[in-house]
Amino acid sequence: MSEHINVFDFETLARTRIEPHAWDYISGGAEDEITLRENRAAFERVLLRPRYLVDISTRDLSTTVLGTKIPFPLLLAPTGYQTLSHPEGECETARGAGAAGIPMLLSTVSTRSLEDVARAATGPLWYQLYMMNDASINEWLVRRAERNNYRAIVLTVDVIVAGNRERDRRNELSFAQVHVDNLLARTDDAPAAIINATHYNDLPWKENLSWRDVEWLRQQTALPILVKGILTREDAEIALEHGCAGIVVSNHGGRQLDGAPASLDALPEIVDAVGSQIEIYLDSGVRRGTDILKAVALGARAVCIGRPYIWGLAVDGARGVQRVIEILKSEFDTAMALTGKRSVRELDRSVIWKPSQR
Repeated sequence: MSEHINVFDFETLARTRIEPHAWDYISGGAEDEITLRENRAAFERVLLRPRYLVDISTRDLSTTVLGTKIPFPLLLAPTGYQTLSHPEGECETARGAGAAGIPMLLSTVSTRSLEDVARAATGPLWYQLYMMNDASINEWLVRRAERNNYRAIVLTVDVIVAGNRERDRRNELSFAQVHVDNLLARTDDAPAAIINATHYNDLPWKENLSWRDVEWLRQQTALPILVKGILTREDAEIALEHGCAGIVVSNHGGRQLDGAPASLDALPEIVDAVGSQIEIYLDSGVRRGTDILKAVALGARAVCIGRPYIWGLAVDGARGVQRVIEILKSEFDTAMALTGKRSVRELDRSVIWKPSQR
């Protein structure tokens, strides 16, 4: 794997390993893909202030997420349908994440059950929840996550309706042949709606999601609850009022509302509003260790990656996932050294030459 020196090398090779329609699904965004491009452009607009003549011979890249120590500020974002990229799908990702000591967030639309992923995992797992109109299904998913030692519930709030993903429409993309094991699992306590479903599209996806559902979720579990998809100060403040343990600042990788801001551009106002009271994570557009440093300097506890680890998964399974993580860690370490920082705790906005805010 030595020939892969950055994550873009994995992207190039992954494209040859993944069926073209699936590739468009993985890599595409909504409508004109403005937000998809902005996620990268935002990181490229932010410049760093190098500091030298500082003894950086010893550096501590570690941080904590919800009280768990991790090697550096990175998590694997929830990404569905991973058997499109590798036969073992999410189980193989869990092996790679565990080998690197990085938490994995498992998607509701996982093509491997959360039980199978838990058995494969050697590192921390969080569970991402898409809610259904049938409360018994939501409770069933949460109970399964609890039984299998997932450490948090991450409620995705920005997919009340699917974004207008024109690449998929032109391809007439169908997941009819993709078995979403996690949603069709026949556990002993599976609700009737699950038992009667022949395809996950038969299930009653929730379109009237509201803060009442966050209240309901808090009543169902003692696990920390994070909300994913927040891009404004107002929603961040409401999340805090509802007792959420964390916020994931995210535009769903540019796949939902086209014309929404880059996650990095939205981050500072959210940090300024609630950053001292709640853990804030960033997702969408991260491709370099310097991106991680920029996000943490602007107030994120850690960042999540999606597409990059999927590229690694497609190229070399768990080892590819692990190698992508290792590359980002090495780049982050170099960036720490060249900005004169010896620990993640020292990262703040003094590292930023030009803030991402406009």
